[in-house]
Amino acid sequence: MPRVLVTGYGGFLGKSICRKLLNDGHTVRGLARNVYPSMAEIGVEPIAGDASSFEDCRRAMKSMDVVIHTAAIAGVWGKRALFEAINVKATENLLQVAIENAVQAFVHCSSPSVTFDGQPQSGIDESVPYPTQWLCDYPRTKALAEQAVLAANSPGRLLTCALRPHLIWGEGDPHLIPRVIQKCKTNRLRCVGDGKNLIDTVHVDSAAEAHVLAMNALLQSKEGAAGRAYFITDGAPIECWRWICMLLENAGLTPPTRSLSMSAAYRIGHVLELLYGGLGIFSEPPMTRFVAAQLGVDHYFSIDAARQFLGYNPSIDRDQTLALMSPWLRKLAE
Repeated sequence: MPRVLVTGYGGFLGKSICRKLLNDGHTVRGLARNVYPSMAEIGVEPIAGDASSFEDCRRAMKSMDVVIHTAAIAGVWGKRALFEAINVKATENLLQVAIENAVQAFVHCSSPSVTFDGQPQSGIDESVPYPTQWLCDYPRTKALAEQAVLAANSPGRLLTCALRPHLIWGEGDPHLIPRVIQKCKTNRLRCVGDGKNLIDTVHVDSAAEAHVLAMNALLQSKEGAAGRAYFITDGAPIECWRWICMLLENAGLTPPTRSLSMSAAYRIGHVLELLYGGLGIFSEPPMTRFVAAQLGVDHYFSIDAARQFLGYNPSIDRDQTLALMSPWLRKLAE
């Protein structure tokens, strides 16, 4: 069985990937700046380190056959140097050390936002080019990292691919769902636009499955699989505000009725970015252009490439899964 290094193994997606790999019988090592005892208990070998350090990468990658790279800094605001170091430099380090160590396959967790410049994306596929400008440093640095990963693909040396999971959700989500619930509870949640714009989501288990499928496709040298980026979703676009309302209702909360036009939200976001930037404030503004656009325009994707080259076939029933999550959601809302 191939031995797999998972970076960011203590994160929401990283944990799910590790569990899947262990269930499949793989030896799994995890690299993160922190140690996660709960993951060590289930069989992950923990390595405390920083992927922006060559030595830490070398120490973590010794005797490994595969790298699944999920470690990143997300968010729409913060220090540019931090995004550069964690999202770009660390990826470049891992690629170089992977080649030095004759690693066979490198699966990179990217983001659909690498192609997003604020304009609607309605059922697009991976042929859409990167924009010339991004709305914040997260998608910009993720795009640079993704390009480095795909450029490193070289049959006979290292096979690579990049996955773009969109709005990962599920029980235990520490990011998206708690944020929506908290904004609702504090009366800071608004529908942007008419709420009918279509978005894609992906359940954490499906996203993890996609990463393992990608790893297997690379290891098997499946024709056409390497050197590509893949959108990864639940395969069922949904209206943005309907999705938010479903989350809130299953949490026992009443969705707010107040709304804000897309143009107004975008203008407010732009003003706040200028204000926060001018004052050197690194906490996230209440609204940004990126968030306004994500809430107000279409962003859903074709997963035909993932189906064809990876054998990805998501089967999560959104309504049923949310119903099962209701006790957890209600606890979050307390």
